[in-house]
Amino acid sequence: MLSSLSAVYFAELSSPQVKAVRDGTRSPVLLLPVGAVEPHGSHSPVCTDRLIATGMCERAAARLAGDEHVRALVLPALSYGVARPGPVPSGAVPISPETLQGLVVDVCTALAGQGLPRIVVVNSHHEQAHLAALDRAADVVQRRCGQRLVRVDLDRPEGDARRYETSLLLAERPELVDTERIEASGTEGAALFEELTTMLVDVIRKLTCAEEDPA
Repeated sequence: MLSSLSAVYFAELSSPQVKAVRDGTRSPVLLLPVGAVEPHGSHSPVCTDRLIATGMCERAAARLAGDEHVRALVLPALSYGVARPGPVPSGAVPISPETLQGLVVDVCTALAGQGLPRIVVVNSHHEQAHLAALDRAADVVQRRCGQRLVRVDLDRPEGDARRYETSLLLAERPELVDTERIEASGTEGAALFEELTTMLVDVIRKLTCAEEDPA
């Protein structure tokens, strides 16, 4: 957790502060972390996906804190995700695709109705049914609000996904990792977070630039 980021959380603003963000000269972009509650090996907590997604959002919002054109804020995370078919493993708390789709649609529709339509879903859970639910939610939001819902997925290598995620978690919440069971480092994770943050910041900037220059 980054202790110096108290100014980047949407839910910590008062109602007048939210209106000021909406009406200000900087384009507000809201970041919605999405994860899952599921096992991540014997060494990591079941909230790993949510911690990584939120960490990406926090770092991107902090990096843009002094930007003259963009104001990025982190929304409360959607911590539950869709699981693959089959028995539910110990520690997993899955939700249905319909529930995830409904949550994303309701959150984004409510914000768009208040004049805050620029939302980036930052997702760290890669089950296919979960991704499909997010795709359907984006379609519904676009039909209802006329605004494209942008999504950024954690880009992880196929061969060593567990080490990749563990190193990120070691950079974010090392006290939650059983380091005797893994071969990863927080230094590696910090470098990965830098890469992911750059990717997310680029997406945010392109979102606002595209609106200013539709051509």
